[in-house]
Amino acid sequence: MTTATGAVLEAEGLDKRFGAVVAADNVRLTVSAGERIGVIGANGAGKTTFVNMVTGYLKPDRGAIRHNGRAIDGYDPRRICRLGIRRSFQIPQLFAELSVFENMMVAVGIAGRERAGFWRPLRNPETAVAVRAALERFDIDSYADRVTGELPQGVRKLLDIAMATVGETSLLLLDEPTSGISAAEKGAAMETVAGALATDSTATLFVEHDMEVVERHAERVVAFYEGRVIADGPTAAVLADPEVRRHVIGPELHRRA
Repeated sequence: MTTATGAVLEAEGLDKRFGAVVAADNVRLTVSAGERIGVIGANGAGKTTFVNMVTGYLKPDRGAIRHNGRAIDGYDPRRICRLGIRRSFQIPQLFAELSVFENMMVAVGIAGRERAGFWRPLRNPETAVAVRAALERFDIDSYADRVTGELPQGVRKLLDIAMATVGETSLLLLDEPTSGISAAEKGAAMETVAGALATDSTATLFVEHDMEVVERHAERVVAFYEGRVIADGPTAAVLADPEVRRHVIGPELHRRA
């Protein structure tokens, strides 16, 4: 496969089936550095399957995945993470009994010890500084000493995303970053994420069902339907596409007054 100039990610002809269910059908997608891409589609359209294949949680039945020109299909999630491809989950993957600071300390410690001794203590002045900076970046430093399991869902989501961004990150995949967050809090949560990533060259793909969030924060949209990409382009053009309106968002895009 020819490598696209400046491409952080190239997915070429990805297929994935679970018995008779087609989860991915010849999916092709190229992502460049710094892009902000919204991924939309009904439940079961193949969005999370795509994210899982890119991050190594699922192996494609056919096709190729490249990161900065390197073939990575077949790599396990840890190896892919070490390359700089990170993700968050629909349900935040956190240590509920630990504090926010301690959760972030684990993430920072793991990201910084690829070659360091396993038994080096996580808690040290250098790590503490990095943890505080990461929490401040996502505006959750005021929760540092709170037990994570007691936090509001919006804060838990932000912590999960913040933990995914530590270390060298070239591609960030956010699987439904506003799911479980109240309608009143969604906008603020995504503004915080967008602000944290505003000066970053990290490419970001976020799976989202709220079209207002997509309109505001995506410069490009990829629409999935029955495992296929049915539209890929500038946000306004994709949201106005007849096939996208028919299969994904309905005939009208409703907005709050």
